[in-house]
Amino acid sequence: MSVRRLAEDQVQPAIFAFNDENAVWAEATIRKYPAGRQQSAVIPLLMRAQEQDGWVTRAAIEFVANKLDMPYIRVLEVATFYTQFQLKPVGTRAHIQVCGTTPCMLRGAEDLMKVCQHKIHHDPFALNAAGTLSWEEVECQGACVNAPMVIIFKDAYEDLTPERLEEIIDAFEAGKGDEIKPGPQIDRIFSAPEGGPQTLNDEIKPVRTNLDPQPSAEETAAAASVPPADAGRPKDTAPETDPKLKTPATAPAAAAENAKAAETQPLSGTAKSKSAPKAGSAVEGAPPEEGAVSGDLKPKRTRRKTTTEGES
Repeated sequence: MSVRRLAEDQVQPAIFAFNDENAVWAEATIRKYPAGRQQSAVIPLLMRAQEQDGWVTRAAIEFVANKLDMPYIRVLEVATFYTQFQLKPVGTRAHIQVCGTTPCMLRGAEDLMKVCQHKIHHDPFALNAAGTLSWEEVECQGACVNAPMVIIFKDAYEDLTPERLEEIIDAFEAGKGDEIKPGPQIDRIFSAPEGGPQTLNDEIKPVRTNLDPQPSAEETAAAASVPPADAGRPKDTAPETDPKLKTPATAPAAAAENAKAAETQPLSGTAKSKSAPKAGSAVEGAPPEEGAVSGDLKPKRTRRKTTTEGES
């Protein structure tokens, strides 16, 4: 932020005082704040002083400080912080603030500044020859969708072209600035599309509301008797889902017949009724193989008794 300083001493007036109308307004504004909080009125009082003289003078800052029982430095801090306060003389009929932030710059703010340089003065804050016009570049002024724009005193003029800004400047120079309508300078309201709304123009009637007549009991019963459709059910061709096939859970008689039929069927190659004997083992009822000793003819092993030392 650039350094903001008060105007030179040679242009500063010696004293300041509200006129009768503004004095009554100032007293009423101060009474809006609770006791001990009257210093909150510093911004409204400074703005009214600027509206009266066209800019904020050193005498006005000291006057407001005395009115609100504030140190001079505190009121000076407020006046130098907010760019809405003009600390030097500006045009008596129009001070044009051109927005130079990115949206306005992309939409032609530089061309608007060239118009101000051509119609008013090459340098910002410098008065024209008659002292009625001045201009400056400022930061965003809050109407980016309607870029580019300028603010003259308290009114915003948006959707500008260089030609339209020239017409506005000429109107203020001639003292006819109140004839210029603030806001968008094209055919739209606020930030609406040019030419009016472009969507949601068709009248849409709701299918059914609470105001429509309700169906009778007979109609409701008739509608409920219609069986549901199978369109939403999944299509599955697996045998397990075929309703024609009988299962033990749904047809016990058919399941019993299936069980009897399974008993008469031959066993598969992998199924065995009894376990096969291991190789080398004797089958019950068969004679023993040659050289083999049966269980009854096997010699019995006896454990040798332990005797005392010297006996065998």
